[in-house]
Amino acid sequence: MKNHRLYNTWSQVPVIYYQRGVKDNIFQWIWHTHKINIAKKLLKDLNFRNCLDVGCASGYMISEIAKAYPHRKYFGVDVYDKAIEYAKSMYPDIKFFVAPADKLPFPSNNFDLIICYETIEHVENPLTVFQELRRVLNKDGILILAMDSGSFLFRIIWFIWEHTKGTVWQGAHLHPFHHDKLERLLSLSGFKLDKKIFSHFGMEVIFILKKGSP
Repeated sequence: MKNHRLYNTWSQVPVIYYQRGVKDNIFQWIWHTHKINIAKKLLKDLNFRNCLDVGCASGYMISEIAKAYPHRKYFGVDVYDKAIEYAKSMYPDIKFFVAPADKLPFPSNNFDLIICYETIEHVENPLTVFQELRRVLNKDGILILAMDSGSFLFRIIWFIWEHTKGTVWQGAHLHPFHHDKLERLLSLSGFKLDKKIFSHFGMEVIFILKKGSP
C-alpha cells in the first residue's frame, strides 16, 4: 500500500534532480562525484555478473557504474514511478522496475552485487528492507550500503540544505540513523560486516557486507 505522505514528498523532487544537480550546483557535484568515484574503486576488485541498485531514483549512479564496468547486467528499482520512466528512457541498457525496497520483484539468491546508496533513511521499516536485500543477494554476494553517518557536521549541513537549495527534501529523512545503530540493524538482518568506510569528511558511511547467519 502506498504511503501517500511519502509519495508526495518524493514527487516534489524533479526526476532529473541528480543529473541536473551535478551540472548546476558545485556542492552536489562534489558530493555525488566523490561518492561515485569511491563506489567505482570499491568495485575494482569484485567479480560480479550482475548488479542491483536499490533506490536508484532516475538511474544516475547505476548508469555511471555501468559505464565504468561494462558487459554486466544492471538493474535498478525505485518507488518513484516518474523517475523510473525517465531512467528507462535515458538508459535503455539497464533494466528498471517500480518497486518498494521491501518487496523486490526478483527471485532469491539472484544478485552478485547490490548497491543501496542514501536510501535507507527514506524507508519506513529499514529492518524489513535489509531482510529483503539479504534474500535476493547471492550466497557469496556483496552488499554495498551507504548513507549519512549521523555526524554533527552532517546534521548542520543538512539542516541548512533543507532550508535553502534542498527544500524538496524536507520531511524525507524518516530515520536519522547514527552509523552504530545502522550496523546493529544490519547484523540483526543476517549481514556480516566486511568493511566500514567513512568519506566526505566523516559525513558519509559505507558498509561492505556479506551474508551471515539469518
